[in-house]
Amino acid sequence: MPKKKIEIIEDVKKKHVRMALESGRMTSIARKAGISRNTLSQWMKEYEDEVREQMEEEGTTVLSDDPSKDELLEKYEQAMKLLGEKELEVAMLKNLLKKGNSPSRKK
Repeated sequence: MPKKKIEIIEDVKKKHVRMALESGRMTSIARKAGISRNTLSQWMKEYEDEVREQMEEEGTTVLSDDPSKDELLEKYEQAMKLLGEKELEVAMLKNLLKKGNSPSRKK
């Protein structure tokens, strides 16, 4: 009888595959996930193509095994752009919270 795949577990596996692809540090990612490197390698075999395709659609690049200075710079720029977007989101949410708690809104 084939194993039934549980979607949330598959999503967690794909997340760790993506982290390994983005960082190029399989051993470190496996350790942080509390799994063996072999387990992460199995997940890579199963999900790598799908995760790479998703990353390409998002415009995210994958580090090669021996990244060049240009690759690292591109990755850094992507990270800084994402950080800026997240900081903007946080500022907007804080602003909304302030407006929601203002005395003029109380009855």
